[in-house]
Amino acid sequence: MPHPITPTRRQFARALTAVPAASLLSSAQGSGSQPVLLGAPIFLKTEDPTQLAREHTRLGYRAAYCPNATLADAARCKAIEDAFAKEGVAIAEVGAWKNMLAPDAAERKANMDYIIDRMALADAVGARCCVTIAGSYNPKVWYGPHPENFSFEFFDATVENVRKVIEAVKPKRAKFAIEMMGWCIPSGPEEYLRLVQAINHPAFGVHIDVCNGIHSPERYYNNAAFTRSCFRILGKHVVSVHAKDLQWLPAMQIHFVEVVPGTGDYDYRPLLTEMAKLPQPTPLMLEHLKTAEEYAQGVEHIRKVAGESRVRLS
Repeated sequence: MPHPITPTRRQFARALTAVPAASLLSSAQGSGSQPVLLGAPIFLKTEDPTQLAREHTRLGYRAAYCPNATLADAARCKAIEDAFAKEGVAIAEVGAWKNMLAPDAAERKANMDYIIDRMALADAVGARCCVTIAGSYNPKVWYGPHPENFSFEFFDATVENVRKVIEAVKPKRAKFAIEMMGWCIPSGPEEYLRLVQAINHPAFGVHIDVCNGIHSPERYYNNAAFTRSCFRILGKHVVSVHAKDLQWLPAMQIHFVEVVPGTGDYDYRPLLTEMAKLPQPTPLMLEHLKTAEEYAQGVEHIRKVAGESRVRLS
């Protein structure tokens, strides 16, 4: 039985539900003007770390997704770290896209083992973070909606899963982080901050994907204010950011789709200016586009907005 003055995770979550999340975060933010480390997937057909790192430099990128690697290949991990460090390109993240809350016990264990391995890989190559989502109770779609994805049980299980990953790896450099999603915790910055407070571990960081949190007309039309609230509430914990854009397609129900940055209604000005206030230079990574040309178009738009906003892209 817990000590009478020590709340359980569930009690802590319920208590925080009644507290304005913004009041839990110090208003102190980075006061300087930090550069934003822009990056995107590349299409160079090679596995050589040196060539991959140089291709990022050629494209003007200062952040990268981790190249293909396994934790068992220590030599390759070291080669990746050294090559990207030499080019001055930060490794933004290692993806670990598996369901930590799969209903099937065997699948859930296998997923957790995979995520732990990916977290260890992130630490081995010096990545800023290993990122996944909290998961879903949906038995058919690993990231799909489910009525219990906003339950206290989901919150408690997520806190436990994150702690398991961190304790298994004991990372010295990389943070473990999860993304906001529209149909599970955390679906917005307030819920994310409650997780940060409940997990209460220095190796847990925040990965911002603002467009993942835009799942209502109010947030869509007021996306600039929503972006600012994400950074006001979570700013000092942010380790990496995703870059997207959204369009609202006419339909009988709400239907947002991801599009090339600059072709939708997402306002990049507050994202870039808020990132410049962070305590350290932070990666901004484009994702989910199909071709090199689409990425080049999106990068051009972000660079244009950065110039207009007087934000440095390093």
